[in-house]
Amino acid sequence: MGSMDDIKGIRTIVLRGDPNTLREKIRHYFHQTFTIDEKLYESLARDEAFYLRADPLRHPLIFYLGHTAVFYINKLSVAKLVSSRINPAYESMFAIGVDEMSWDDLNEAHYNWPGVPEVKAYRDQVRARVDELICSLPMDTPITWESPWWAILMVIEHQRIHLETSSVLIRQLPIGEVKQLDFWAYCPHSDKAPENMLLAVAGGQVKLGKERQHPLYGWDNEYGSYQADVQDFLASQYLVSNAEYKAFVDAGAYREKKYWTSEGWAWRTYKQAEHPLWWIIGSDGSYKLRTMASIIPLPWNHPVEVNYLEAKAFCNWKAEQSGKPIRLPSEEEWYRLRDLSLETDQPWWDKAPGNINLEHYASACPVDEFQMGGFYDVIGNVWQWTETPIYGFPGFLVHPYYDDFSTPTFDTQHNLIKGGSFISTGNEATYHSRYAFRRHFFQHAGFRYVESSAPVPVHEELYESDSSVIPWCEVNWGDEICAQENYSLYLVQTLAPYLERIKRSRALDLGCKTGRTAFELARYFSYVLGLDTTARLIRIATQMKEKGSIRYLKMEEGEVFGYVEKNLWEFGLEDIASRLEFMQADASNLLEKYQGYDFILAESVLESTLNPRGFLKSIVSRINPRGLLAIVDAYDYKDELTPLANRLGGFRKDGEPISSFETISEMLQEEFELVDTPQNIYQIIPQNLRNHSLKILQLSLWQKRS
Repeated sequence: MGSMDDIKGIRTIVLRGDPNTLREKIRHYFHQTFTIDEKLYESLARDEAFYLRADPLRHPLIFYLGHTAVFYINKLSVAKLVSSRINPAYESMFAIGVDEMSWDDLNEAHYNWPGVPEVKAYRDQVRARVDELICSLPMDTPITWESPWWAILMVIEHQRIHLETSSVLIRQLPIGEVKQLDFWAYCPHSDKAPENMLLAVAGGQVKLGKERQHPLYGWDNEYGSYQADVQDFLASQYLVSNAEYKAFVDAGAYREKKYWTSEGWAWRTYKQAEHPLWWIIGSDGSYKLRTMASIIPLPWNHPVEVNYLEAKAFCNWKAEQSGKPIRLPSEEEWYRLRDLSLETDQPWWDKAPGNINLEHYASACPVDEFQMGGFYDVIGNVWQWTETPIYGFPGFLVHPYYDDFSTPTFDTQHNLIKGGSFISTGNEATYHSRYAFRRHFFQHAGFRYVESSAPVPVHEELYESDSSVIPWCEVNWGDEICAQENYSLYLVQTLAPYLERIKRSRALDLGCKTGRTAFELARYFSYVLGLDTTARLIRIATQMKEKGSIRYLKMEEGEVFGYVEKNLWEFGLEDIASRLEFMQADASNLLEKYQGYDFILAESVLESTLNPRGFLKSIVSRINPRGLLAIVDAYDYKDELTPLANRLGGFRKDGEPISSFETISEMLQEEFELVDTPQNIYQIIPQNLRNHSLKILQLSLWQKRS
């Protein structure tokens, strides 16, 4: 779709204007995005390279080839814009595992990756399906957060993010596994690096956060409102060059623990790092640089590309050498510098003012090539690490189509990178973009440093404040409510007599929320896996497993909150954590590997899945003979989750009322026998101190026949 020039330098879409014109712009943007994504993978020399682990903390590239395509189907299904899947196995296998989260499964033994031709054929099917949707979906303008078209922009911009992250993985493959294409030619300009110096930046107020009516697509973390007063500071005129960083290497600072944070030193020791990842030092002492697909003489005037831990250690070394308070900038300071240096923004500039948006080069370039005021590379060339862990601005809301884009990174372990790189396109190249990565991860990222004695603002959320998560913290981990015993504890105690009659090796808790039920089950089983579709909930369960405690706000009255901390030792569960794992997964489309369980608990799964009949059919093969299936459900179906045609009950057939339990019995009777009379389980969900909702769940127990 289009020439080479046509797919480079493309800008994100202004979501206003004539509907027909806007539709064609989005369609063109979609195909440009798909084409340049596929152009990236042409850099691999052979199909076998797709299956190599370029980074042990990431999946092989075959995952990302599939992931960007299945994301279209999975998210457009959530948005109810597509009604059927193309390949359910792919749409589960390639769904999760992008970041190094403890609930991401990076165990390659669990994956039987398909062939490259098969994945490419699937991508063609997705491309055709989405093209058809764009051509037919009714459009009203402007497109807003609430519009179904927002989902279409979401999946396109997501694919553009992976243009960058996949290029980083390609850069880490053995050089023999890649080939240099003219399309991705690196910048040939190399010379002596300029002498860096600190220039004054006047302090002032910065206003961060995007308004809801902004005409560009944005990710959830961009919205909200935050103001800060920034003190005067000094900032390096240039990004730190390879030459400037070499002084740090030559000083032996990679072997000096005093310059590194404890996290940084642990990483350096583990990796035995002696210099930046992309540097190659020959036996004759010569320096070379690994670009995405070539090895070239190290260009000393290009920006050094390192992770946060290395950038931080350099600043600590620089501070010792200079006797000045040198550090990385905060997000607030970076915005202050940008506001004073640039007035334009993508997509409204005539030509990119820096090495960004693939409008100039397909690699980094000299640090003194793009001037912006008195500084260089305020945006573009390489991303710039900051001291600020990502967080949500006041007024932050998750988007219902992608509720785990940002919140899993609100863990104080993901630092913001600002400014974009040479390959940052679409939303990434805009003023409001906010992306963050783990501090030991590599991107096309470097840094500039500042001199300031001002403390870095701390935005750490010590207490969980998400209003959609707090009630489940209370349901799972809170005290009795209205004289009703804790739900999770009561449920497992009710199940206990039945559990004692079966083999107790492996258990699966589907719909585990914040994890208490899974912990209680681990008293009886050697291994328990908790699965939930919502990363915000899984994050709490994982935190309890890994840290042994959680903190959350307890809504009391109006704007008055209580502060709650729960610890495993309170419940006698401190020795149980090693038996548990928590993963994010869609119960309606589970990976094949989730099988071989002696007990499966389905907590409110039927009422919250797209296809409960399909779930019941698939769950049969996942339970061992004589194993137990416990279904706990209120059958409170919602139109936005479960279409009427897919429901198990709550309708009339041939004039007679059909209940969900009747359908369950009919579907399970060949493989299972009902163990006991179904009973009610009361689940009280608190909204605040005096307002609660009551759900009466039906518990039915089914034992698989031999």
